[in-house]
Amino acid sequence: MSAPARGPLPPAEWLRQRHEVETPEHVELRLELAGLGSRTAAAGLDALLIIAILVIIQIVAGAMSLVDSIAASWATALLSLLAAFGLILYYVLLEGFWGGRTVGKRALGIRVVMDTGRAVTVGAAVVRNLLRLIDFFFPLAPFVPGVLLVLLTKSHKRLGDMAAGTIVVRDRPIEQALAAVTAAAAAAAEPTETGPPDLSEEEFRLLDRFLARLGDLAPEVQVRLTHELARRFAAKVPSPHGPGTAGGDAEQYLLDLFAAEQRKRRGRFAARARTGGGVAGRTSIPAERFVARKRETWEAFHAVATRVERTGVAALPPGEIPAFAARYREVAADLARARTYGVDPRVVEYLERLVSAGHNALYRSRGRDRPPFSRYVMADFPAAVVVSWRYVLVAFLLFAAPAVVGYGVARTRPELAEELMPVMVSRAQQAADREARGQTYAQADPGSRPPIAAWIISNNIWVCFGAFAGGLLAGVWTIYSLVFNGLVLGLAFGVFGNFHATAYLLTFVAGHGVLELTAIFISGGAGLRLARALIAPGDRLRRDALVLEGVIAVRMIGAVVCLLALAGTIEGSSISPTAGGSGRRLPPPPPPVPRPPPSPLPAPPQQSRRAPPARRRREPRAVRPAHASGWIIWRILRAIASICFSPWTVSAS
Repeated sequence: MSAPARGPLPPAEWLRQRHEVETPEHVELRLELAGLGSRTAAAGLDALLIIAILVIIQIVAGAMSLVDSIAASWATALLSLLAAFGLILYYVLLEGFWGGRTVGKRALGIRVVMDTGRAVTVGAAVVRNLLRLIDFFFPLAPFVPGVLLVLLTKSHKRLGDMAAGTIVVRDRPIEQALAAVTAAAAAAAEPTETGPPDLSEEEFRLLDRFLARLGDLAPEVQVRLTHELARRFAAKVPSPHGPGTAGGDAEQYLLDLFAAEQRKRRGRFAARARTGGGVAGRTSIPAERFVARKRETWEAFHAVATRVERTGVAALPPGEIPAFAARYREVAADLARARTYGVDPRVVEYLERLVSAGHNALYRSRGRDRPPFSRYVMADFPAAVVVSWRYVLVAFLLFAAPAVVGYGVARTRPELAEELMPVMVSRAQQAADREARGQTYAQADPGSRPPIAAWIISNNIWVCFGAFAGGLLAGVWTIYSLVFNGLVLGLAFGVFGNFHATAYLLTFVAGHGVLELTAIFISGGAGLRLARALIAPGDRLRRDALVLEGVIAVRMIGAVVCLLALAGTIEGSSISPTAGGSGRRLPPPPPPVPRPPPSPLPAPPQQSRRAPPARRRREPRAVRPAHASGWIIWRILRAIASICFSPWTVSAS
C-alpha cells in the first residue's frame, strides 16, 4: 500500500469497503461502499424534507376542501393521493431520474447504482423502495431488519437492494478529486530536464504535509521540526545554503527543496523503482507527472461523459460516437496504467470515477427512446401477469379457501358476528332496512366522490404493496395477508347473509370488487414469486434469482396499480362512506350509529327494527384487542374446531 496522500490524512485504506466491477474492457472499477452512518444521515435529511412537503400538502388540501366545487374536490383527491404515497414517490422519482440520488444522498455524497456499476434504473428504484415496508416499517421491529442487513452483509445491502440488484456507494465530486494533486502540476513545464527526484515518495509526502501545516505550529515547535527535517534531507540533498552553512536558512532550504522536487517529478526521469513492500521489478510514477500530461484529455472526456450519461449516447452526433468510445477506452487504459505504476491513490480514485461515468454513458440500459407508458399498460404489465399465472392461482386459492371458511363460520355461529365484526353487523342491518324499503345502496354527493375514490385507491394499493413486500419474508406475510383478507371477506358475506342482504352486497361489489380482488391475487402472486426466488432459486445464485424475479414482480405491481386506480374511480363515483363495506381490507371508516346486535339465529331485518330502545343503546359484549387480525383468526379457529367436533360431543353425552 502506498503512503498516505498529501494534505489532510484520508481514512485508513483498510477501513474502506469496496465493491469491485469488471468492465467489458477488463478494467476493474472499485466503488467505495457507503456505510450505515452516512446512509442514516441521508435518510434523516430526506425524512425532514418529506415531512415538510406532507405538511404543505395537508394545508393546501384542507384549504381546497373548504371550496364548494367539483374542481376543488378533484384537487383535494389528488393531494390526498400525493400525501398517501409521498414517501414512495419521493424516493422512486429522485433515485430513478436523478442518477440514484435524493436530496439527502447528494448532501452526504452518496448515490444508488446497480451492481454492475451502471446508473440505477427506474424499475430497480421502484423495487428497492417498495420493499422499505419490510426493511424499515416491519410491524414487530421497525428499522431493525434494514439496519441489521446493512451492517452484516458484505455489500451493505438491505432486502430492497438485494431484490433490486443495487448498492449505495460514495459519490465524491469528480471536479475536486485532483485539486490537491494538480495544484503544482498546473504550472508550465520546465524547458529543461533536471534529472530524477532525489527524495522517495514517502519523504516527499512528509515534506509536503509539513510545509502545509507549518503556519499552524507553535513557534518553538516550528523551529525545532524545521531544523530536524532540514538536517535529515541535507544529508541526502546537500545545498550551499542549507543548514549548518554560513547564513543557512533551514526553512528556505525546505521550500527550495520542495520546489525542485516538484519540477523533477514532472519530468521524464521521474519514474523510479518501487521499494518496500511493492512488487519487485515494478516502477512508480509521481502523480504530478502523470496528471500533467493527461489532465486536459481527462477533463474533456469528463465533460462529454457527464452529458451523455444524462441524455444518452443518441444525443451525440453520429460522427462523434466512435470518437467518444475511443476516448473512453483511452481513459480506461490510463486507469490500468495508474494502478500498474503505483500512481497516487487520489489519481486512481479520480480515474475510477471517470471510467465509471463513461461506462454508465456507453453501456446504459435506457436512452431517449424510452418506451411510452401506454406500452407498459397494454403489453408489459399484462405479459408479466400471464407469465406468473401459477403464482396468481396459488394466491387465489389462499384467498378463496379462507373466504369459504369464514362464510361458513358466520352462518353457523352468527353470535360471533357481534364479537368479531360489530361495524359490519351495523352495515348489514342498514342494508336490510334499505332493501326492505326497496332502496339500493346510497348514492354519494358528486362533490364527495373524488375524495372517496382517492381514499379507496390508497387503501387498497397499500394492502397490495404489503402483500408484495411480504414475499421477502419467505412468503409468510404474503400468505398471512391473503388468508386474513379472505377470512374477513367470507365473514362479511356471512353477516349479510344472516340478514338476508346478500343480493344487496353483491350488487354493491359487482361494479368494482372483481377488479379489487383480482389486484389482490396479482400482488399476492408477485410476493410469492419473490418468495420462490428466495427459498428455491434453482440453478441460479440467490441474488441473481431475486433480481430477475423482481423485474417481473414489479411489472405485476404496475398492473395492480392500474386495476386499483380504475376500481377506486368506479367505487368512488357510486358510493358514500356509510354505504361501503364488502370486506374492506384495512380498518374501515368510523362506524355509523350503533344498531342492536343480531339474534343467535338468522332473522329477517324487520325483527331487528322492532327491538326496544334499551337494546339499541347496548354496547358490544367484547372489546377487540390491539392485535385484531390475530384475535379474529384465533376466534375463527376456535369456532371451526367447535363445529367440527360438536357431533362427537353430542354422541358422547
